Amino acid sequence: MNHEKPYRDLKTYLKERYGEPVYRLPIDAGFTCPNRDGTLSTGGCIYCDATGSGFSVNKKLSIQEQMKERMEKLRNRGIGKFMAYFQANSNTYAPIPKLRELYSSALLEDVIILDISTRPDLVPNEVLELLADYRKSVDVFLELGLQTVNYHTLRKLNRQHTLAEFVDAVIRAKKYGLEVIAHVILNLPWDNLEDVVETAKIISVLQVDGVKLHSLYVVKDTPLEILYRKGKIKIGSLNEFINRAITFLEYLDPKIVIHRLAADPPHVGTVFGNWGLPKIEILNRIEKEMILRGSYQGKKYAYLNR
Repeated sequence: MNHEKPYRDLKTYLKERYGEPVYRLPIDAGFTCPNRDGTLSTGGCIYCDATGSGFSVNKKLSIQEQMKERMEKLRNRGIGKFMAYFQANSNTYAPIPKLRELYSSALLEDVIILDISTRPDLVPNEVLELLADYRKSVDVFLELGLQTVNYHTLRKLNRQHTLAEFVDAVIRAKKYGLEVIAHVILNLPWDNLEDVVETAKIISVLQVDGVKLHSLYVVKDTPLEILYRKGKIKIGSLNEFINRAITFLEYLDPKIVIHRLAADPPHVGTVFGNWGLPKIEILNRIEKEMILRGSYQGKKYAYLNR
């Protein structure tokens, strides 16, 4: 853990590991999702719009064109190492030959990390074998959407998977030497503080390598928007979110890297996001409150017999 922040942040971790900053390049490779195309469901997760929760990129560009456009600008700022981040929708949802073609096209010069985001029920062994093969040339991160360990909440979110699929995916991915990152939403309306603590414990027990945290956004044209506008869900206060974030970190294994503690909602179409505050303001408030409490990541990490 670095001496500036009370948690193990990604920026510091990457600089220590690679000797220089590493910049993430979001990629939209045109994937869809079985929770949207009718295989599992047609509506998708209730918070997810048609873009698949992806960063805004020009989808008309090829993968390499998307990357080179950003890399050129970043190199002018002195950035020399990059992470190819397959972000939008479920980025393992295709036949193996197609996945190999897409992933390989992203391995441009100075790309040192291949980062694949997907669902925990979309990582059969043949996908893990493919990803493991890329470890010969780059490090490989596998991001899995968990959101919560509460299966009642997972059902309300229309995730169409349970905790079991996540546990299974993590165990198998670790056997292939992949670095696993879990996505968690800390202020889901149906979760309480006990769910937050249990989520931190499960992630720690599974020895997940990293975590991405964020608050719940309400985006236009989603089932969540309908619930929100009808008053059927209530999103807690910023102070409640800060308390949940701190509690989560206190129960989390101190070795786990925090890839994200807060994030900016989409620039367009957001009905509710971050209580109207920029990401940096929420980060600052969390860190300030942790310092005031004498809190730090792993403070309550004493529940395992190791």
